[in-house]
Amino acid sequence: MPPMTIERIGLPLARRMALAAQGFGRKLPDKPGSADLMRALAKIQLHQIDSVNVLSRAHYLPAFSRLGAYDRADLDNLAWGPRRKRRLFEYWAHEASLLPVELQPLLRWRMAAADRGETGWGRMRLYATERRAEAMALLDRIRIDGPLAASDFESHKGQSGWWEWSDTKRALEWLFWAGHITTATRRGSFERVYDLTERVIPAHILSEETPGEAQACLALIERAAKAHGIATAADLRDYFRLSPEQARTAIAGLVEEGVLIPVNVPGWRDTWIHRDARRPRTIKGQALLAPFDPLIWSRDRVQRLFGFHYRIEIYVPAEKRKHGYYVLPFLLGDRLVARVDLKADRQASRLLVQTCHFEPDAPRDAAEALRAELGLLARWLGLGGEDYCLR
Repeated sequence: MPPMTIERIGLPLARRMALAAQGFGRKLPDKPGSADLMRALAKIQLHQIDSVNVLSRAHYLPAFSRLGAYDRADLDNLAWGPRRKRRLFEYWAHEASLLPVELQPLLRWRMAAADRGETGWGRMRLYATERRAEAMALLDRIRIDGPLAASDFESHKGQSGWWEWSDTKRALEWLFWAGHITTATRRGSFERVYDLTERVIPAHILSEETPGEAQACLALIERAAKAHGIATAADLRDYFRLSPEQARTAIAGLVEEGVLIPVNVPGWRDTWIHRDARRPRTIKGQALLAPFDPLIWSRDRVQRLFGFHYRIEIYVPAEKRKHGYYVLPFLLGDRLVARVDLKADRQASRLLVQTCHFEPDAPRDAAEALRAELGLLARWLGLGGEDYCLR
């Protein structure tokens, strides 16, 4: 049998395929509703939760980038509303993430591994073994008293901050990793409120059969492939943070089934497309991208696709920052053409453009397009008095 011919895909097409897979390039709906929101979320599969609120909570921004000015209350209801309306849930999938509830069965193997003390941060793992009784006591308290946050426990008092965890918080987070509890809601400070998983996740999801680890990883890699359109093996593995061995086995299985097709992209290694990946001739539209957007959270992939060197500089001392504190790349068509450091001044009701940098090859209409997108963002956030940068 002659060797299989591997298709060569040039970088411009690879870029368009990646953008289409992520939900870009379509006409924005006039009044995005919950159905539009779920379609957008179904394309990207998951998006990251982060504590930084300098512009907006990170989990709100990916949908804005793909839909425009949707109602954030719709996302709140899907993620933290009544159980019968719950369509999203929180779990450690990429990082802390919001995911469609349909993915919960596919992550039970990870929960079981945490329950055995095989995954999670070092000090958390103790609650799977010698300190398990302490965690189970907290679980019983939630079972009896209903949804509780870490701050509701006397043993947590005096602790504050996103990462300043007490033993109580570590035990609760282990229970969360292990699937015993999940997020019922978020308080105004964005504090996680925990409840029993069976009181939060819809019953029809919980009643689904639990797939084996290999079967689940196969499904997760396929979902990652759909979300990427075109991807290296490393890209596919990283989306749901699988191990190299899990990814290799799943990719091999999907290749055998004809779901993944090997291709050649100049400068890329071990590259695949999903058999249903779209191949648009053009990508139109524009979008500001949050630092934790699934399109750009892999900085290596951003460099390969767009030739765009991007680093988040939140943790860089102010005097050493090159582009700013909370910098959003600006997508125009199929290129990243600028980056803006943005801040919501909520007291003055203004969107502040701290810095603006255009790429050397940005088109002439980039400044006008960026100004329009900043205006849309400001109105969506309820901010005015915009002072936008020009080229």
